[in-house]
Amino acid sequence: MSGHAAPQATADEAETSRIGEELAPTLRAGDVVLLYGPLGAGKTAFVRGLARGLGAPTEEVSSPTFTLVQEYTGGRLPLYHVDLYRLETKEVDDLGLDELISGEGVVAIEWADRWIGRPEDACEVWIEDAGEDRRIVRVSGASR
Repeated sequence: MSGHAAPQATADEAETSRIGEELAPTLRAGDVVLLYGPLGAGKTAFVRGLARGLGAPTEEVSSPTFTLVQEYTGGRLPLYHVDLYRLETKEVDDLGLDELISGEGVVAIEWADRWIGRPEDACEVWIEDAGEDRRIVRVSGASR
């Protein structure tokens, strides 16, 4: 993956999700999508779009804050949705993310800044609050 997409403004959660859906066809097994943004920014909405774009059912997509990792199957590739919000940096090392990213699916990681060992070739998604339901979404490292 390489490249930088221009920042995109979204007016609501559905538009944030659509950006994830548009990214999904460019992803291959083993790709990692690192998500950054404050609480409530729309990271899970973006992952919902990824799931839709991969052909996985989206009604099950929710923030895995308490389960840490959720797997969504039924699409072109499995999608592993990871949430590091409740973990300290040292606890992240015990999750086995290296094994997960070397698997057969796409791995989307919320609160990725807590993972010291994140891959340099990962796709990075920055979601910024622009007031009310508006967001600014920047995607880098994607081949789109």
